[in-house]
Amino acid sequence: MNMIQLLNLTVRGPCPMLNTLANHGFLPHSGKGISAVDTVNALNSALNINQSLAQFLFDNAVTTNPAPNATTFSLENLDRHDILEHDASLSRADYYFGDDHTFNQTVFDETRSYWTKPIIDVQAGANARLARVRTSNATNPTFGFSQLGTEFSVGETAAYIIVLGDKTAGTGGLKFKTLFLWTP
Repeated sequence: MNMIQLLNLTVRGPCPMLNTLANHGFLPHSGKGISAVDTVNALNSALNINQSLAQFLFDNAVTTNPAPNATTFSLENLDRHDILEHDASLSRADYYFGDDHTFNQTVFDETRSYWTKPIIDVQAGANARLARVRTSNATNPTFGFSQLGTEFSVGETAAYIIVLGDKTAGTGGLKFKTLFLWTP
């Protein structure tokens, strides 16, 4: 199989972290049929996320699969608006504008503009999150957050500090600022 054929068999979604885990083989490279075991193992081995949090994340992700009684999800399922995917992403445009799953440089530039120091602290993360909410609210006539979308929005901002940063100091890492989020 050539590279074009392989690319046609893969799917990606709106979550840069899960896309990265699939790109590097922690999740199925196809991005399809991701099970609870896949999710728990990937999040634990790649990001040191404990089993109960990883299971919680899977339990929410599987709700995006439209198949009745689904036991797996695909990265593309995560693109279903107002379940986990939400307005005011740090790196994606809102659903209203059409493409809410592809990396958007303009959106990310706004986010990065609030990260003025080499290390992202809690305040800088919160400022970037709030700015994206304000921009989306001002430009998107259908702007809104589901309860779960709100929780995941806050969780995304906390994730780079919890996973990639210094938990004691409350800072994210340079890797996130310059590398992680722009990964399509």
